[in-house]
Amino acid sequence: MHITINSFGSRGDIQPYIALGKGLKQAGHSVRLLTHQIFEGFVRQHDLDFYPIQLDPRQVLVEQSVSDFEDNPLVFFRWLRSGYEVFLEDLFRVTDRAAEGVDLLINSGLSFAGYHVAEKHAIPAIAAYLQPVSPTRAFHASGGPPPPDWLPFKNAYNYLSNKLTNQLFFYLLSPLVNDSRSRVLNLPPLKQSYYWPLDTDGVTPTLYGYSPAVIPKPPDWGDNIQVTGYWFLEGAQAYQPSERLAAFLNSGPPPVYIGFGSMVDHERQTMTNLIIDALNIVDCRAILLGGWSELGRDDLPENILQIDYAAHDWLFPKMAAVVHHGGAGTTAAGLKAGVPNVIVPFFGDQFFWGWWVSRIGAGPQAIPRKKLTAESLAKAIQSAVNDDTMTQKANALGEVIRSEDGIARAVELIEQRYLT
Repeated sequence: MHITINSFGSRGDIQPYIALGKGLKQAGHSVRLLTHQIFEGFVRQHDLDFYPIQLDPRQVLVEQSVSDFEDNPLVFFRWLRSGYEVFLEDLFRVTDRAAEGVDLLINSGLSFAGYHVAEKHAIPAIAAYLQPVSPTRAFHASGGPPPPDWLPFKNAYNYLSNKLTNQLFFYLLSPLVNDSRSRVLNLPPLKQSYYWPLDTDGVTPTLYGYSPAVIPKPPDWGDNIQVTGYWFLEGAQAYQPSERLAAFLNSGPPPVYIGFGSMVDHERQTMTNLIIDALNIVDCRAILLGGWSELGRDDLPENILQIDYAAHDWLFPKMAAVVHHGGAGTTAAGLKAGVPNVIVPFFGDQFFWGWWVSRIGAGPQAIPRKKLTAESLAKAIQSAVNDDTMTQKANALGEVIRSEDGIARAVELIEQRYLT
């Protein structure tokens, strides 16, 4: 088959789809990845075809302090809509061109243009997501807050929070979508009623790229929805650490990793100082990731090493614990490593992953970025490093995740549906 995978976002959003694309290519399929221009080298180094989107996700994050959204889907979707107003028509055009001659479209969470393009070309489309969005009574919407402890009928809350969050997303974007359907694809507009059954129709094929050992498939999901296991892009064997990093790791006990990935914090120096103060409280060594968040400074104490990049699957198993923002990709890597995860969520599904990791005992209670202090971070690190029960649960979960092959399972399911 000729397959195009549509994926947008940060590196952590793109990397699992590169891994999935490699698995499909190894199974004999032709695979193209449609994503941001800045990731062209990343995609091509894994021998996949590439089609560019000019939008730079770093610029989007620089212009907005995403921690302001927290776990409020209304605020986040309004911001998302304002961004889509600028580039949605171009996104439809690029997605349409990238679908020429394709037998199957695989769409990530923000790649909804792919479904409309699939309609135009009369080709099948699969939803392939890194976080749960299908309505269920088992847990709340991944983009919203959990039910309060005092609330009765939590199952009903969970289902409605999922359903209404999805419908809010559709409602806010449907005018823009209809405009692009008309201008770009020459398709008729869709009524709002079209979207109500869409996420519970029992028909739309949906693959979730996370481990069933982390979030088991709920009993109220149909056969069209499958949890495959994580889509990991293995890099540990090829990664070579710098001499500075290797020397630091060998010079003392396992450090703590601290990094917030693509989260651009507009108070980065304040955040850096907060981290230094927290590490002084716990008297702990740390690896500090600069990255897009640009954490760090020239005069860091000797117990902290600042780096710009390291392969997570190489670095995380060497840590005593990992502190991060709770992005789906980083959370996956942290859980796979089998060490406790301290999650500091900024917005959206990061809150869900922070809540869930704590719920399954693989990390302490998450600390929202807006509530982070040196004292609260120090307390969480102490808990992660010194709680033997937490360490044992994280280690056991990591062993299970490492035994899974989510890519092979996803490829199997795709081929079962479209090659038989």
